[in-house]
Amino acid sequence: MQHNDNENNAAERKRGFWGWLWQRPKSVFLLGIPVGAFLAVLIGIGLTGGLLKVVETSSTLEFCTSCHEMEAFVYQEYKQTVHYSNASGVRAECADCHVPHEFIPKMMRKIGATFNEVPGHFLGRIDNREKFEAHRGVMAQKVWDTMKSNDSRECRDCHSYTAMSAEVQDRMAKRRHSAEYLEATGKTCIDCHKGIAHTLPDVMPESQ
Repeated sequence: MQHNDNENNAAERKRGFWGWLWQRPKSVFLLGIPVGAFLAVLIGIGLTGGLLKVVETSSTLEFCTSCHEMEAFVYQEYKQTVHYSNASGVRAECADCHVPHEFIPKMMRKIGATFNEVPGHFLGRIDNREKFEAHRGVMAQKVWDTMKSNDSRECRDCHSYTAMSAEVQDRMAKRRHSAEYLEATGKTCIDCHKGIAHTLPDVMPESQ
C-alpha cells in the first residue's frame, strides 16, 4: 500500500512540474531563443577558431617538412630553386603552391591530404629514396593535372600577367605571356613551368 502511495506521489509531482512548465508565460521561453543563439555563436567561434588554427599550423613550411620524406627529398631540392631564394627576397613556401587560398578549396585540399598523404606517410609509401623516385612521376602528374584543371590558380595568387614587365623578359617569354599566345594555345602556367620548384621525374606514369 505504501509502495502505491509513493508511486502516486511521484506521479503527482511529475504532473505538477509539467503543469507548472506548461503554464509559464511564453515570454520566459522566448528568452531562450536569443540565449541559445548566443551560445551557438560562441561554440561556433570556438570550433571554427580551433579548425582555422589547425589549418594555419598544418600549412607552415615547418609542418610540411617535419616528416622524413619531405625534409630529406622534397625540401632539399626546393632549397635550390628560385622559389626558395631569389634576388627579390620573396619566398614561395609549400602552402603557396599546394594549398588554395579560398576557404572551400582549401578545406577540400586538407581533407584530401588527410585521407591520402597522411596514411601514405604512416604506411611508409615513400620513406626512402628508391620508393620516392618510383612514385615521383605519379605524384608530379597528379599535381600538374590539378593545376591544369584550375588554370594554375595557386600560381596566379602571386603572379599576374598584367603586373609583368615585358621589357625585362626575353623574346620567347614575352611571346608566351602574351594574351594572343595564351588564347591560341589554351596553355596555363604549369604547362611551361614544370620543375620550377621540384626535380622533374625521370620516368612518367605509363598512361602519360
